[in-house]
Amino acid sequence: MRNYSLIAPAKINLYLEIIGDRPDGYHELAMVMQSIQLADQVDISANGNKSIKVDCQSLEVPNDKTNLAYRAAELMTEKFPDAFAQYGGVDITIHKNIPVAAGLAGGSTNAAAVLVGMDLLWNLGLTQSDIEELGAFLGSDVPFCVGGGTAIATGRGEQLTSILGLEDVYVVLGKHKNISVSTPWAYKSYRAAYTDSYIRDKEDLAARASAVHSAPMVQAIIHKNIQEICQQLHNDLEKVVLPEYSQVSQLRAAFASLGALGTIMSGSGPSVFAICESKSQAESIKSQVHKIIPDNNLELFVTKLISHGIQVASQK
Repeated sequence: MRNYSLIAPAKINLYLEIIGDRPDGYHELAMVMQSIQLADQVDISANGNKSIKVDCQSLEVPNDKTNLAYRAAELMTEKFPDAFAQYGGVDITIHKNIPVAAGLAGGSTNAAAVLVGMDLLWNLGLTQSDIEELGAFLGSDVPFCVGGGTAIATGRGEQLTSILGLEDVYVVLGKHKNISVSTPWAYKSYRAAYTDSYIRDKEDLAARASAVHSAPMVQAIIHKNIQEICQQLHNDLEKVVLPEYSQVSQLRAAFASLGALGTIMSGSGPSVFAICESKSQAESIKSQVHKIIPDNNLELFVTKLISHGIQVASQK
């Protein structure tokens, strides 16, 4: 049976603005999303029967139907029944490097890898756009994870406009293993606290979402002005997460105190990243944070920005 190994990069948010409510119950968002080198490996193989099997060594990752990678495979069987009848189901093995429940799209990028892998296994010939459309059925971050790089994301996060990407900018990333932040809780808390500031008219929502395409953050990225990018880092969800989770706030403050160019929480947290001048500065900050915050639950990673999403590592 054929099999593929795919590299599934994590993502961070350079910008996250909550604009207002949508009729479907989600929030209207304006974001700039960025892939990083920190990645999982997803192995996928045809098994010749009608089953879907997911295996992951991490105890934090479910191996049942609640796993987003399983749901991605299930979606493919529903959308392409003829290919499913011809090739059968798949075995999926996830080698986890991305922290779980961290605001880094770990589950979403695994699902994206499964979509890409099954397209290859089943010889479907789907375009990137086709796969992104399938990803939108699974979650707001999945479409971005397919192509990755640097992108403006609007709507609930599934409407993407790629930007000429950033590469080789080093970041140090931190996440407490004993802390997880519920994304629904974060958005619900923000709605409760800031609903009075929401834009409600559909035309105004569309205009505000469109405006992000010419916003200072996007212009800074286009001109590869790292200093200006760091000045424009923004995440509305910090307003509700940082007061509730003091360790996340402490980590952000530590990064800032050590001379990082810029630092911010990613997504709904609790991961925090700091943009650095160089790999050596990132390594230095990582070492110093361990001294400032001597917590065995704090994981720190040095990684860098990359210009791609899912990639095939090998095939047999």
